[in-house]
Amino acid sequence: MKIYAVGGAVRDELLGLAVKDRDWVVVGATPQDMLAQGYLAVGRDFPVFLHPQTHEEYALARTERKTGPGYTGFAFHAAPGVTLEQDLIRRDLTINAIARDEAGAIIDPHGGRADLAARILRHVSPAFAEDPVRILRVARFAARFADFAIAAETMALMRGMVAAGEVDALVPERVWQELARGLMEARPSRMFEVLRECGALVRLLPELEALWGVPQRADYHPEIDTGVHVMMVIDMAARLGAALPARFAALTHDLGKGLTPAEILPRHYGHEAKSVVLLEGICDRLRVPVECREVARLAARFHGDMHRIAELRPETRLTVLERCDALRRPERFELILLACEADYRGRLGWEERDYAPAAAWRAGLGAVRGVDAGAIARATAARAGRADPPAIARNVSAARVEALRSLKAASR
Repeated sequence: MKIYAVGGAVRDELLGLAVKDRDWVVVGATPQDMLAQGYLAVGRDFPVFLHPQTHEEYALARTERKTGPGYTGFAFHAAPGVTLEQDLIRRDLTINAIARDEAGAIIDPHGGRADLAARILRHVSPAFAEDPVRILRVARFAARFADFAIAAETMALMRGMVAAGEVDALVPERVWQELARGLMEARPSRMFEVLRECGALVRLLPELEALWGVPQRADYHPEIDTGVHVMMVIDMAARLGAALPARFAALTHDLGKGLTPAEILPRHYGHEAKSVVLLEGICDRLRVPVECREVARLAARFHGDMHRIAELRPETRLTVLERCDALRRPERFELILLACEADYRGRLGWEERDYAPAAAWRAGLGAVRGVDAGAIARATAARAGRADPPAIARNVSAARVEALRSLKAASR
């Protein structure tokens, strides 16, 4: 029984990066051997075990055989006779097919270290084409390792997989999982650029693909192209350290611009409402988590209002705050503001500008929250001699509008 560190941990050590998770391959053992040593079996499709102390994953060396379409169509074989080399050849990229033994020696049968040095993402074997998730993984690794290029033969293989319909067999949960992880990388735009290049983006997110080639007003968008703008926005969201809901909102805030009639370009009247409709379709299709869906919906609907706060009447400001449920969920409102800041600064030459509307919206929310709704309710009921919910609501709203009006006047 021999144990090897494999995959990302070895790759990141060789790159001098911090190692977050470690995976291990066990050669020469049976499931019974693992259980006898106190490991906990957790693998559903093939033998994977948790170490009794570290709880890190230990998988028995295995081979796999394609049996059907998609990433679930595989039969796995794990036995004591399966070698480390047989296990490594089934992996996706050469940089992920490097192992280290218990003495610290590196086992690199597929040239992973050379590709690390050359900054290349290259598939290990033709078996890469059997699993469409690997297209998403390569795109995600491109977002993580922004200075790595994709080998020409690997890109050709990915294009062939898309043409063969392999991407269409992906299940929604796995697509979302990989997209979400890619959005959280250092340069998320590269993920979508790679997906576009191999033809997968139009199959997975046609609403997003439609944005390239759509012009915007140069005075507001010096980069002009909507697709280019959205890529700048998600990279800005990453630069701002935004959480996933804000990054997803940054990705989807302008979807409606892809539906703008040609005769009114480069203006995009009413694109916010159209963006919401398209966003809902994506969220339903990919089963996007509720928090990401809600933040993206509100950012898509109100990002124009957020930018124009100085032009809005106090009544409109209050409506936006209430529609965003900012009084009850200020933490979610902060995510919306962060997505809007990324939208504002994700433009050519605007990257270092201050996003003043964020401070103005926070001040407005503070003014509204400073209104004592309870005291107004009691005073209203006392004057009427009974509870009067409609009158209470009107009076509370009027007091909040007045608070915003006073704040606006003071800021002039």
